[in-house]
Amino acid sequence: MVADRRGGARHGGTRRGAAKKPAKPASTLKSARSRTPRRAPRRGSGKGGGGIFGFFGRIVRWVLRLIWGVTWRAAAVVALILGGATFYFYSQLPPLTDLLDGRSRGSVTLLDHEGEVFAWRGETFGGQIEAGNVSDHLRNAIIATEDRRFYGHFGVSPRGIMGAIRINLQAGRGPFSGHGGSTITQQVAKLLCLGVPYDRATWETEAEYEADCRRGTIVRKLKEVPYAMALEARYSKDEILSIYLNRAYLGAGARGFEAAAQRYFGKSANQVNPAESAMLAGLLVAPSRFAPTANLARAQGRANVIVGLMQEQGYLTMAEAEQARTNPARLSEAAEARAGGYFADWVMESGPAFLTRNTTEDVIIHSTLDQYLQSAAEEALAHVFETRVREGSTAQAAVVVMSADGAVRAMVGGRRTQVSGAFNRATQALRQTGSAFKPFVYAVAMDLGYSPADYVEDTPLTINIPGSGPWSPRNYDRKFSGVVTLTEALKRSLNVPAVRISEAMGRDLVRRVAAEFGIESDLAAGPALALGVSESTLLEMTGAYAGILNGGSSVTPYGLIELRLQGDSTPLIGQSGGIGERVIREEAARLLTYMLIEVINSGTGGRARLDGREAAGKTGTTQSTRDAWFMGFTADYVTGVWMGYDDNTPLTGVTGAGLPAEIWKEVMERAHRGLPARPLPKIVPEPRLPPLPPGAADSQGHAPQQHVPRPQAQEPDIAQRILNEVMGVFGADRQ
Repeated sequence: MVADRRGGARHGGTRRGAAKKPAKPASTLKSARSRTPRRAPRRGSGKGGGGIFGFFGRIVRWVLRLIWGVTWRAAAVVALILGGATFYFYSQLPPLTDLLDGRSRGSVTLLDHEGEVFAWRGETFGGQIEAGNVSDHLRNAIIATEDRRFYGHFGVSPRGIMGAIRINLQAGRGPFSGHGGSTITQQVAKLLCLGVPYDRATWETEAEYEADCRRGTIVRKLKEVPYAMALEARYSKDEILSIYLNRAYLGAGARGFEAAAQRYFGKSANQVNPAESAMLAGLLVAPSRFAPTANLARAQGRANVIVGLMQEQGYLTMAEAEQARTNPARLSEAAEARAGGYFADWVMESGPAFLTRNTTEDVIIHSTLDQYLQSAAEEALAHVFETRVREGSTAQAAVVVMSADGAVRAMVGGRRTQVSGAFNRATQALRQTGSAFKPFVYAVAMDLGYSPADYVEDTPLTINIPGSGPWSPRNYDRKFSGVVTLTEALKRSLNVPAVRISEAMGRDLVRRVAAEFGIESDLAAGPALALGVSESTLLEMTGAYAGILNGGSSVTPYGLIELRLQGDSTPLIGQSGGIGERVIREEAARLLTYMLIEVINSGTGGRARLDGREAAGKTGTTQSTRDAWFMGFTADYVTGVWMGYDDNTPLTGVTGAGLPAEIWKEVMERAHRGLPARPLPKIVPEPRLPPLPPGAADSQGHAPQQHVPRPQAQEPDIAQRILNEVMGVFGADRQ
């Protein structure tokens, strides 16, 4: 009985009188199981932190946490420094207009006699332009060439920098040598020199200042980043591009794209076509090398590369690109001619330095240059050297073309004509003048009343020079011609008659007349004065011959008509040369002109004869043929030619009657194309019979003809000589 009750209780029955316990819910059971502690895994078993792997895992995690901690803290410090530097530069940036013209010196624009531009000096600024109003082609060419992501970055392009480093390393250069990966904004930062102004106390020249600003050192690169970001924060993209357009140097003294477009193409930057835009953009990489005035073919080749970039980036269609390649940009007439390099330098020297060479203003100079005559002189000189001078010769030549009032119309100072700042043999070379000086000896005789038909002896002559002893002049051919007319003596360039006349008239008077005609150099004091042993410049000699053409008045050669500041109508400086005081009587000048005409018609100047046009001139060859001259004029122009070596090496087979006369003829033939032939103002003298011995008369009872006397040991003074001439007391006197 008892057993049954236990068994029943075990199998789920209830005892009589006992309370029944409620069942636990499933959730409670689950919670209880979760609180049951798990047995810890044995060390070294499973994937836990134990063992060698766990140890190194903990080290790696610690190192990563350390790196992350250092990195974000360093990044925070760099960001704070970068932000502070950017804010500093931002606070220093001026208004946009203050950054568009950053030149520390001004420019000089030279105009010819018709008011056309022919040369520039200094740094020309074409005026402020904006990115929004330049030619779309120009803007696209710049972006395609310099910074295709310009409108998308924040001033710095990490991708561009990394690409540039890769290119530099592959080329064997340093990472920051060569390609810089600079954005346009960074280039503007360089142009602004990171805000450091030009200071003459720090940099001797502006070129040194700019070179320092362009140095690609790591420190400067690091400074560029916050400065570029400050630019981006301070100005809009178009404003940054406007700074670039106005400040970039583009060769040939052009600062900014407006100045370059005007200089190279004679048009504004808002008018350039795709080919011209590509050429301008191509200058940015190397302005002097790719300047079209230096090498047009090279500039066109570079422009073709830019055209290709514009096509690749969708700025030009295939047809437009092909059109640009087929019709490349060409220089304007003014830029292509580049005339007047020597002339421009000379005119710049004629004005005050603070308004020319060292000007801080933009200056306009109106000059006397005739670009047609300038080209004629350059072409004539080149033609003779190409056809008549042996190849490899280093002989030099110079040419000056002038009006009768001293206005210089053309000037060539050497065989290399497209120069600036070069040695000018027309204005700076002092050379002996040789027989080209003789007309001023005869000018004195004409002024004292002698006639070209009067006679002079070409016989042996010896003059005792105090302190030097006896001196005997000789003719070029070592022969004597006896009694000859003054015209014959000059047209054959006889030396002995020239010395006789100079000694008879008086060296002091000859020197005074020559000086008043404009030969300002120190003239020789001895009897060799008549033979041109004194030195002079080609410009002085040409001016002196202009005095003969204009009727006997001195001239001061000039090239400057007026100088004014750009935008002003009132000149600061006016013409400073022209016709001056009378030197000899007009009648004397006209007689001398006749004699010089005969030099070309039947004398030593025959190679300078012009077909159908009257011309007057004189040859000149110095001792040992170190210098050869031809000076002459027509009714329209006076032209002087000099030829020689810079080191005074004697010329071989060259006299004034040879190559200089041919150069003169080539210049004058080109200069007179289209001009009507005009006779020279001259007086043809009455022919006279040869002189008879003193006191004798011919069969018809005529008195002896006037004869230049033999030089006296003690010369009468000028007043006495003039009185003697008036009284007609000079007689024939043979040695």
